[in-house]
This record gives sequence, structure tokens and C-alpha cells, in this order.
Amino acid sequence: MPSHHGASYPGSARVAHVLQTAVSIFTDFRYEWEFATEDGLHVVLEFAAKIGGLDLKGIDMIAFDADGMIAHFEVMIRPMKPLAAVAERMGASIDPAIMR
Repeated sequence: MPSHHGASYPGSARVAHVLQTAVSIFTDFRYEWEFATEDGLHVVLEFAAKIGGLDLKGIDMIAFDADGMIAHFEVMIRPMKPLAAVAERMGASIDPAIMR
């Protein structure tokens, strides 16, 4: 199983593939809180979801450039057992051809 911890996926096609894959493995996904800087260039979104019946919590940390394009997108998930399930399913679902 490939590890995606600390992975970087530059390019909009790769990022879209990773995010679509992530969405497909969760059930009951919902955003619960939003925190943003006054200028709107930095946003943190707290979410909850299930994976294989396990509850998880996470945050999406997003930074935008001056043109409003995503410059940085980072995800953190807890607790460990659901995080391990996410890593396993993402590793099995990511298309290696698009990641080259």
C-alpha cells in the first residue's frame, strides 16, 4: 500500500483526482465549521465523516493566491484507526497513471 502521508500532488488534474477519490471513500461527509482570515486567502474547514463504519474528524486547510486560485490544500484526519482506513483505501484507489 503506498503511503500518502506528506504527499504532494501538483497540477489541477492530480488534485482533482485525489479529491474525487477521497470523496468516494467517505460516507456521511459534512462540513461543520468554517474559519477564514479577513482577506479570505486562508480558510480552515472542519469536517466529519465515516469510513467503513468508523467516525472521523478532519480539517481542510486551504490557502488561495492573489488570483483566487488554490495555492495550498492540506488535510488532517483523526483518530488513528479511521486515518489508517483512509490511507489504505486511498492507496488502493489512486490511479497510478494520473499521478505520473
